[in-house]
Amino acid sequence: MFKTRTSLPGTAPGSLEQINRDAAATKPVIRVVEYDKGDLVEREVASVAELPSCETLERVYWIEINGTGDVEVLRKLGEKYHLHPLALEDVLHAPQRPKMEPYENYLFIVAQMTYLDEKRRICGEQVSMFLGKNLLITIQEESDFDVFNPVRDRIRGGRGYIRKLGPDYLAYALLDAIIDHCFPLLEIIGDALENLEDEVLQKPRPRAVATIHEFRRTLMQMRRFVWPERDVISALLHDESGLVTRETKVFLRDCYDHTVQIMDLVESYREVSSGLMELYLSAVGIRTNEIMRVLTVMSSIFIPLTFIAGVYGMNFDPKAGPLSMPELNWPYGYVACLALMAAVATGLVLFFKRKQWL
Repeated sequence: MFKTRTSLPGTAPGSLEQINRDAAATKPVIRVVEYDKGDLVEREVASVAELPSCETLERVYWIEINGTGDVEVLRKLGEKYHLHPLALEDVLHAPQRPKMEPYENYLFIVAQMTYLDEKRRICGEQVSMFLGKNLLITIQEESDFDVFNPVRDRIRGGRGYIRKLGPDYLAYALLDAIIDHCFPLLEIIGDALENLEDEVLQKPRPRAVATIHEFRRTLMQMRRFVWPERDVISALLHDESGLVTRETKVFLRDCYDHTVQIMDLVESYREVSSGLMELYLSAVGIRTNEIMRVLTVMSSIFIPLTFIAGVYGMNFDPKAGPLSMPELNWPYGYVACLALMAAVATGLVLFFKRKQWL
């Protein structure tokens, strides 16, 4: 679900080395969105050298870097905007725990984005943000499945506050999109758990165990990343650097409430998944007991029948005396034996029903 990449033990802090072969094949694509209340410019640039410097920024600049396959791009980006090497190292060594770290002229924010891939699997990807004055830089490995299209549409349409406020509101909008996208994913998980509960109750199968464990692992991963994102929002609410304005903090409080709701849902579904495992084991145990009860009743019915058949299957000489089973020469002896066995079986069935064993 979530890809993990760490540097080799003993590597110097702040070393920018590509350790993900898949990401190395993804060359960075740099897009720039420049806007204010009345104007919007979108363009794609070929190199970091074409990006504006910090001193020339007058409007809001959103620099999107999709792909981390070229370490030199990150190194030049750090030199141009004075980004700390430790922060750039965290960009490459994903997934980092969601966090907010203040630096001299910017805030470094790490968030974990969850989405559905082409196979309808829940996957995760790290989104790194550098929030400065009139500037927001976002870095992610790929943009094929990101959840930022509604934010881009709001910028293009000029809807809401996004074109009226600064880059801090843009950072909030991206974080809000990441957090709110967890709700439909949890809804999918909730529906799947409900269907799985019906299946476990009606016809428990061994494959249900693997499905339950998969859901529990997914929920554990979501809890692992959503929980610290609440701390990220709280840190932004209490930021005193001046990069997060009072107007944006009002919206961040609403985002904080969403993280609390998501955590409540995650914990509820984790309890449901744990209960499903107990329900599965109970259902299997009950089904096994029912099968054993039927087999035991059948064995109890056939034990006396086997005894009667065994007695009459013994070798006797009917001429030896009156105690040598004279009914062996009786013309209705076979029918009488079957009738006796049927009467014994019927009597046992009635006895078991009276005792409520059947």
